[in-house]
Amino acid sequence: MVHIVGAGPGAPDLITVRGKALLEQADVIIYAGSLVNPVLLEAAKEGCQVYDSARMTLEEVIKVMEQAEREGKVTVRLHTGDPCLYGAIREQMDELDARGISYDICPGVSSFCGAASALKMEYTLPQISQSVVITRMAGRTPVPEKESIASFAAHGATMVIFLSTGMLKELSEELIKGGYGPKTPAAIVYKATWAEEKTVVCTVESLSERAEQENIRKTALIVVGEAVAQNGYERSKLYDPVFTTEFRKGTGEGPEDTPLCPENMDRKEDL
Repeated sequence: MVHIVGAGPGAPDLITVRGKALLEQADVIIYAGSLVNPVLLEAAKEGCQVYDSARMTLEEVIKVMEQAEREGKVTVRLHTGDPCLYGAIREQMDELDARGISYDICPGVSSFCGAASALKMEYTLPQISQSVVITRMAGRTPVPEKESIASFAAHGATMVIFLSTGMLKELSEELIKGGYGPKTPAAIVYKATWAEEKTVVCTVESLSERAEQENIRKTALIVVGEAVAQNGYERSKLYDPVFTTEFRKGTGEGPEDTPLCPENMDRKEDL
């Protein structure tokens, strides 16, 4: 059995309870050594075989999994953050499917959540931004043209940009080309939730300059949009005393004054 596990954004206590339990049970651990906090490996049991995938190809990773399966061993494939984001797990699952090897996925806390906690921000603020675009710059690995930074910037939503710290000058140009003003709030979050965490609040036009000043060259997320400023938003209707919800009668004078706010119905309080 292969367990594909999200390691979380960096802090070792931000792996899920399930993820840690799987690590403790593993006979073989293959971890993304360039990104995963090595402290997590302290949970490995005695005799566990540990491989750093930063030095391996896909074929070598699959070979280790295949050998472990033949020997009846449990394998944990440990990815940074949540494996569904830039984890390259689809190609691994296809190879496992082709070999008849069973696997499952244990989700993790993504670094974009860690970045928000570092900045003490809410991505979705009423009347400011209700959407979050998670993307990256095109580099040696291209992105579809319809998903360019400029095309997403045209929406004015909150953007969280992965894998782009080495191209911040070009990123700023693309963001401005797409429609963000040069003074639009932005932030750089270096190694969110790690002991070395650093946050830099700036503007779209100053991203490259501020990263250079702080000597940040990799392992950082870029957050862009008016939500970064965390002001000018409207109060949530969910907790507005005027509004009636499924669980609480509002103080409005009549049904037309106390509508059931549509946003309430997909909130966890209503499940």
